Amino acid sequence: MSSKIDGFRDFVLDQLTDLPGLTVRAMFGGYGLYHRSMFFGIIHRGRLYFKVTAATTLRYKNYGMKAFRPNSKQTLKSFYEVPVDILEDAEALTEWATQAVER
Repeated sequence: MSSKIDGFRDFVLDQLTDLPGLTVRAMFGGYGLYHRSMFFGIIHRGRLYFKVTAATTLRYKNYGMKAFRPNSKQTLKSFYEVPVDILEDAEALTEWATQAVER
């Protein structure tokens, strides 16, 4: 992994320090975020994606966010990109992460 990718990962983890039981694992050129054993987030190419539900998808779409698309042939509609203003606000990010975990 490049130091730029690792730097973004470290930033995300720092923003989520108030989320107990958070772990990260390298996967497919990015990272998977886990709350205890539950997979709820993806860090990929300098972007953060959270698991969504029917109840939370609209919140992401209202920000203009898109589903996770690791390549041109694959889209995972169960993960959406986290808006930058949420990412930069640790309290808001922790709230959104908690919602992704509580699905």
